[in-house]
Amino acid sequence: MSAAAVTDGDARPGMSDALVVLSHVNKHFGALHVLQDIDLTVHRGEVVVVIGPSGGGKSTLCRAINRLETIDSGEIVIDGRPLPAEGRELAGLRADVGMVFQSFNLFAHKTVMQNVTLGQIKVRKKDRASADERARSLLERVGVASQADKYPAQLSGGQQQRVAIARALAMDPKVMLFDEPTSALDPEMINEVLEVMQQLAHEGMTMVVVTHEMGFARSAANRVVFMADGRIVEETTPEVFFSNPRSERAKDFLSKILHH
Repeated sequence: MSAAAVTDGDARPGMSDALVVLSHVNKHFGALHVLQDIDLTVHRGEVVVVIGPSGGGKSTLCRAINRLETIDSGEIVIDGRPLPAEGRELAGLRADVGMVFQSFNLFAHKTVMQNVTLGQIKVRKKDRASADERARSLLERVGVASQADKYPAQLSGGQQQRVAIARALAMDPKVMLFDEPTSALDPEMINEVLEVMQQLAHEGMTMVVVTHEMGFARSAANRVVFMADGRIVEETTPEVFFSNPRSERAKDFLSKILHH
């Protein structure tokens, strides 16, 4: 780990608790080196919030963890197993890694209920009755149970994103990835999604969250990872990061976003 990315003595669980481990991960898009020798460990029950300027590699990092983006070198291990390249093993591993995207990615031609039961039946091999029961309880939990028979187009953006969270949770994932889950939402809908995420964090779900929502980073994160130019520049507790960032890059970033 580089000196810039040392942690400020915050108590961390031991390595046996490591759920997601990235070691020396590199990724290029053509000549652009978007992930530069990334080392990151996410522990069970930890909420890691990844922030930084646009184009810094945050979303690519998030997408690499469930292999929506391939990496050029390095290794990603989830719950002790290296990320498989493709095939059935990868599908099984993806089921352990829930993903919530910026653009909801719901199946437009399926009802809310069908969206939340599909993966349970196809991938987890649940029978329809238990899949339905699980879906209903999750839709209740995220506050959209009354929308179960509607299609995504009939829902607000905030409702669609909450359905997307329920769909990911329905697979009983070991870790949840959120890639800028509120950036496509109208301002009044952002809080309804963040509230669901806060609740998940409170319940001990392991989460990696790429976001521009600094309030969420302050209140829900165990650790803030600040990325810029494809590197992890700083990684520490929210208290330390927001009150006393050490790198000039982070100071500059915070001064721009916190004073507007």
